[in-house]
Amino acid sequence: MQEKVIRLTGSELTISQIKEIAFENAKVEVDAEAMDKVRKARELIFELDKRGVAVYGLNTGVGWNKDKVVYADRYDAYNKNLLRSHMIGVGPECSIPETRTIMAVRLNGFLCGHTGVAPEIVQYYVEFLNRGVHPVMKSRGSVGEADIATLPAIGLTAIGEGEAYYQNQRMESAKALELAGLEPLKLGPKDGLGIVSSNAQGAAFAAMGVIEAEQFIERYRRVFCLALEGLNGVLDPMDESVNRERGYQGQIESARKCKELLKGSYLEKPWEGRALQDPLSFRCQSAITGSVMDALGYLKQQLSVELNATDDNPCLLPEEDRMCGSPNFEPLTWVLAVEMASTGLAHMSKMISQQILRIGDPGFTKLNRFLTPVEGSVIAYGTIQKTVSYLDTENRMYANPCSLDFLSMAGHIEDTASNSTMAAANMRRIIDNLYYMAAIELMHAAQAVDLRENPMLGEGTKPLFESYRKVVPYLDNDRNMSVDIQKTYEFLKSYKTE
Repeated sequence: MQEKVIRLTGSELTISQIKEIAFENAKVEVDAEAMDKVRKARELIFELDKRGVAVYGLNTGVGWNKDKVVYADRYDAYNKNLLRSHMIGVGPECSIPETRTIMAVRLNGFLCGHTGVAPEIVQYYVEFLNRGVHPVMKSRGSVGEADIATLPAIGLTAIGEGEAYYQNQRMESAKALELAGLEPLKLGPKDGLGIVSSNAQGAAFAAMGVIEAEQFIERYRRVFCLALEGLNGVLDPMDESVNRERGYQGQIESARKCKELLKGSYLEKPWEGRALQDPLSFRCQSAITGSVMDALGYLKQQLSVELNATDDNPCLLPEEDRMCGSPNFEPLTWVLAVEMASTGLAHMSKMISQQILRIGDPGFTKLNRFLTPVEGSVIAYGTIQKTVSYLDTENRMYANPCSLDFLSMAGHIEDTASNSTMAAANMRRIIDNLYYMAAIELMHAAQAVDLRENPMLGEGTKPLFESYRKVVPYLDNDRNMSVDIQKTYEFLKSYKTE
């Protein structure tokens, strides 16, 4: 099969392409015109230096040290020291897919032609992605006004320092370069600043959060529909006309997809004793999930700008033969979108929690309490509610906006921040917790369906139920619930929805 190759231009990178680069190891190539922009920006750097213009990060220091002179014979040493001194991140370490995404995002940023780094730097990002050289990166330390605490790891590997993975084997960076057929780079003016001054990590985490959130919603939707069958619930809230009259696209799409998954289900037919209306956590599922889908849509719009634009300071403007200090490293526009999506996901957490509690309540299901097969001798799901409460509480904590929490640093030069990486990481933590919660709901849903003596299931829920029962059997007696939860979590995270 032919290898997937993604052409990067600096202006067309998409989240779907990021998914291919991160998780499918797609290779990358650089558009010739984009590389020409890189060269022109580099030429401008040297021209400004010749004119005696003070260029931040080239012939001056950075941050509070912007008033310190850097002389030409010290460029390599200074840039190496810049990378070393800025390598201040702490664990946990980034996964290889995360590192690949970060490198792809920064590489595409270089190609906008406003950074001024050497073309060799750009080419090494390409080689790292294509040859399987993945620097060992820390995940925490950035306050969001450029990820200068974590991105130096890529530059250190390029000069043969630090550690890296080569073909998934961890080793010293110098060894990884040797095995990959690469030489340690010598750094020139502004190369160090160009490597570290970017929001590539935060943007990468946000893009991965979008990918993970959309995957989760597709999987959860099937769990919900099976839970509705376990509840013996009402299909009216999925009526096409009702949702069309409301007008929100996410709600309309969510309801439509649920209706498709439940096609052929026994819920389509009248059933004696079925409630006129279900609890709001079931009745409003399409609206709540749709709200998150709409929030993710907005986040994707903002990330599309971020992924295909410069976030460099200073900003090189070759067409105008000048350099200009810039605020382009300020990512608040998309950080606010991340926090909005996190709030929506936390609402889903509340909704899922309530669904789990209702489906274990005989007042709503007319089944045994806690879905026990034998009342009085099997406890079943009587205590699992504690785990649900814990996870939901944690999600509420992660959804709390962090973009307002920062210190004034570096002699009060750096007196604002956005915590973009933290915001995106918190969003992804919520998603992972939601998988555990959806797993617990799936355990309940499948048990309820079994207790109903296997009624006719929908076209989308029957395959889920049958596949799941091959992994976790019917609960006919009490057993270690932690084992079932973990198996169900892993089942859901790998479940194919296409």
